[in-house]
Amino acid sequence: MKEKFDVTPELLKENFIEVYQAAEAGRDTNGEIRMFASPARINIIGEHIDYNGGFVFPAAIDRYLYCAIRKRTDTKIIYNDLFFPGTYTFDVNDDFKFDKANDYANFLNGILSCMKKRGLTFPCGFEVLVASNVPSAGGISSSSALECGFAWAVSETFGFNTSRKDIALMGQQSEHEFMNVNCGIMDQYIIATGKKDTAELLDCAKIEHEYVPLNLGDYRFVVMNTKKQRKLADSKYNERRSQCEEGLATLQAAGLNVPDLCSITPDVFATAGSAIKDEVIYRRVRHCVTENDRVLRAVAALRADKLEELGQLLYESHNSLRDDYEVTGIELDTLVEVASKQPGCIGARMTGAGFGGCAIALVHKDCTEDFIKNVQTGYSKVVGYEGGFFACSSGDGVREI
Repeated sequence: MKEKFDVTPELLKENFIEVYQAAEAGRDTNGEIRMFASPARINIIGEHIDYNGGFVFPAAIDRYLYCAIRKRTDTKIIYNDLFFPGTYTFDVNDDFKFDKANDYANFLNGILSCMKKRGLTFPCGFEVLVASNVPSAGGISSSSALECGFAWAVSETFGFNTSRKDIALMGQQSEHEFMNVNCGIMDQYIIATGKKDTAELLDCAKIEHEYVPLNLGDYRFVVMNTKKQRKLADSKYNERRSQCEEGLATLQAAGLNVPDLCSITPDVFATAGSAIKDEVIYRRVRHCVTENDRVLRAVAALRADKLEELGQLLYESHNSLRDDYEVTGIELDTLVEVASKQPGCIGARMTGAGFGGCAIALVHKDCTEDFIKNVQTGYSKVVGYEGGFFACSSGDGVREI
């Protein structure tokens, strides 16, 4: 078995042929093997507000999940992963249900369930081999890359002509209804619609986006993985969402006419926020209000080539996620604290849902190597094990290769 994170499309195709070469009824060994790529993402700023009607500012990056697919002559569906053992077999006529024993296949079956609900039909089965250069459960959206990459592969293979926006909405629907994770739209949306050399200012209330040139000059984003495994459904993610809903209901009951928390400006919250008597709920809401404002200021800073200002907003975002939203923890806090002390680093923060996962840092390209070495040393001294690091560039959204 190959080492994780060294996969290429060529390697995946070779392994697809090897995995599915045995002569078995239903295998169309002369059929076309189609290859698709789906990126990971970073969220530059705007955390835990996509489900509160806020603006977020993600970018697709140049780490990819690859999906190879080929139609069969029967109705079987077969899933394999290059790095994870086990073959999962289903049928296009199945009534797909979540089953913990199906592991990653649940993400794929969730997409098929959504497709069936939309009236899409499969004239035959298919076989799939997946491999990823995206760290799993690392906070840069490995699950959404899997969902959207698979959805795009199936749609293109069977001629469903699903739009990129609908691919994103289907991924979110699958998370809500199949995986029982009440997520926002950001992860699936940027993965489905991203473009190289840009980030997206995404209005999560309207589900509309604007491409913003990602001109970082001599700086690069470095992804810093805590290597602390966590799953959203098992974390306090859904609890945070419920707390936000409670805060919104309290403000609305007090007479504030707003559809969501991120429609509230900091100035309005300074007065209206006193209606929230629960101190914890107050801090959750304060994070949403101030984070949404930080997103807009960050985009303005980037457009004005004020990278130092952008970096400072990253630090402010992390502090709010640590103190008001309480989704960081010692691992993420250590990464950001150690990163902030390194030459060439002008900003850092956790990214993703938190509770482990990843942080990002904005680092001068000439300092990247020393930055990674020094943060690795400082991190392992505190938490007792090493993290994972890589510099990244922007990438394209889901596509056939």
